[in-house]
Amino acid sequence: MHVHLTTERMVLRRFTVDDLDLLVELDGDPAVKRYIDGGLPVDRAETEEMLDWWLGYYTRGDAYGFWAAIDRSSDEFLGWFHLRPDEGDAPDEPELGYRLRRSAWGRGLATEGSRALIDTAFGELGAVRVHASTMTVNTGSRRVMEKAGLRFVRSFHLEWPVRVPGDEEGDVEYALTREQWLSDRGER
Repeated sequence: MHVHLTTERMVLRRFTVDDLDLLVELDGDPAVKRYIDGGLPVDRAETEEMLDWWLGYYTRGDAYGFWAAIDRSSDEFLGWFHLRPDEGDAPDEPELGYRLRRSAWGRGLATEGSRALIDTAFGELGAVRVHASTMTVNTGSRRVMEKAGLRFVRSFHLEWPVRVPGDEEGDVEYALTREQWLSDRGER
C-alpha cells in the first residue's frame, strides 16, 4: 500500500496509533455520522478497535487500505478515505469510501481524494472495478461519487442495525470499470 499519496491540496497518509483522538473527534460530530448511525455517541474503545483493524492493512502489506487526509497548507486532519475490497468483493473490485470533517465539506476535497484513489486503483493496483455506496438521501456523497467519475449502478435496500431518517429510501451504488476509466481519460 502507498505510504502516502499527494493531491493538489491534501496528503493521504497511513494512519498511526496517535490518530485515535482525531478519529474520535471526527466521529463525535453527529452531522458527520448522520447517514451512518444517525449521529450516535462515539465509543472510544470501538474506535480504537477500528483503528487497530485499519493498521492491520499496513502490517499485512495489502495494496489497499485506509488513509488519513491531511491539509497540505495547514497540516489539519480533514478525515479519511478508504479503498479496499469489502466483504464479498473480488480482490480487484475495491470499495471507495470517505468521511470528512464538516470544515472540509463543500470544498471539493472528497472528490479530489476519491479521484486520486480511483486513479491509483486502476493505474497501479490492477483494479477492474471501483464501487461506492451511500444512502439514497445522502445527496452530498452521491455528488462526490458522480464528480469523481463513478456512474449510478443501482438502488438497493439493506437492513441496518440503527434506523436513520431517510433509510426507507434505501441505498445507491455507483461504480466505474477500468474500461470506463480509460475511456474517460481518452485512452484505450
